[in-house]
Amino acid sequence: MSAIANYLLHLADNAVVLGQRNAEWCGHGPVIEEDIALANVSLDLIGQARMLYQQAATELGGDATEDRLAYFRDVPDFRNYTLLELPHHGALVGYAKSDLDYGTTIARNFLYSALMVLVWEQLQQSKDEQLAAIAAKSLKEVRYHLRHSRDWLVRLGDGTDESHVRVQAALDHLMPYTQEFWTGSSMEAAAVAAGVGVDVAALKSDWDQLVDDALLEATLQRPKGEGYVTQGKNGLHSEHLGFLLSEMQGLARSHPTATW
Repeated sequence: MSAIANYLLHLADNAVVLGQRNAEWCGHGPVIEEDIALANVSLDLIGQARMLYQQAATELGGDATEDRLAYFRDVPDFRNYTLLELPHHGALVGYAKSDLDYGTTIARNFLYSALMVLVWEQLQQSKDEQLAAIAAKSLKEVRYHLRHSRDWLVRLGDGTDESHVRVQAALDHLMPYTQEFWTGSSMEAAAVAAGVGVDVAALKSDWDQLVDDALLEATLQRPKGEGYVTQGKNGLHSEHLGFLLSEMQGLARSHPTATW
């Protein structure tokens, strides 16, 4: 698989998996405005994934289509960050049931969108003209995602005693997963060498500043990002992705010859 195709799938998988997670709030938001807001964030992410899958399908050729790439690949084929497949609560096995936790959702959206606002900015200079155009459109959307999640992070962190404790617990749980952002992979190295991708490790200091500024305003403590480094972008996932994909892909796999 070409460097650009692999890299496009990484970006697309990130967007579609987090889009699916955010969509789980539809009809369950804490207030109706947030129900709608998270649905819109989800639609933005799925729209980004569609553009990226379409471009990846063009690169791959053959029978590759956006639908086949989204709905007919299995867990080891996905290249999303492990952070994005985690459920909306603390550490539980994939089949466990628990109430959705809005603090977890907000913390994850903030950590990821703080990264992607930097990534999309850089990708506007990609040698792949189509990817550069996707980056320009996606940047406008992710700036809103960052503003929305940051505002809520501050509101929860500097709110009631309970909201502060819960969003701090969410950060403590999620921060170690961000180590995966900064670890290299052959897929990313090939894309950077081709002038197509971004050296994400070079963005860490800017990301740290975005995170630290928000946490200071939110009166939250930055957890240590230490421990096991996840490898979702290399195809090694948590048990949660399989459950997510079974729900996301179930209809398409039940009717594989259908046209929509």
